[in-house]
Amino acid sequence: MSLNTPNAELFYIYDSHCPWSYASTVLVEKVLSAFPSITFRAMHISYYDGDNKVSPTTITAVGEFSKVPFGANYIDTLNYAKDSTLVANLMAWVQNKSAKSAFELLTKLQHAHFILGNELTDKDSVSDIIDELKLSPPAKCLQSNKLTKDAEFAIHDITEIQELIGTQAIPAMLLAYNERLVLLNHNLYLENPNAIVDAVKLELENIT
Repeated sequence: MSLNTPNAELFYIYDSHCPWSYASTVLVEKVLSAFPSITFRAMHISYYDGDNKVSPTTITAVGEFSKVPFGANYIDTLNYAKDSTLVANLMAWVQNKSAKSAFELLTKLQHAHFILGNELTDKDSVSDIIDELKLSPPAKCLQSNKLTKDAEFAIHDITEIQELIGTQAIPAMLLAYNERLVLLNHNLYLENPNAIVDAVKLELENIT
């Protein structure tokens, strides 16, 4: 089967501040590299709202199942509650206005957070990344006090998808072709990210 799949879409439900989402982004990269015609749909769930923390136990578990690194500066921030509101706003905007930049923006934000320990909660914390990618988001996207309408609409869409697939667990990767939707079990591939390429190829053969 050809890797040219112009009607296929990859939906990625995640939170930028979720360590498991950080690990699973590696799988997204593998899929997008192998199937460049797949349309990427980044869907930020905004789980971290300033009231919850990431436990050291979670970091240990992620490290056991994946090869993603965590920087010392990030480890030092585990005592602080995480707030992904600004990133949710920014990612919702880029998905709507410049979707081709969505994945690169996400990976740079995750690097800044999980490696450099950048909390990504104000304009200054994301300005260098925005400038590097030559993006021009409106000021309302660079705030962490509330979600924008675009971010709220994205969460509504996520809720509908979660009802279809029967789980609210994040992250979630879904392969769509026309009206068919397949949930990819990302947990199976965290230790060997390259294996997801064959899995996606098989699923595409089945649904196309």
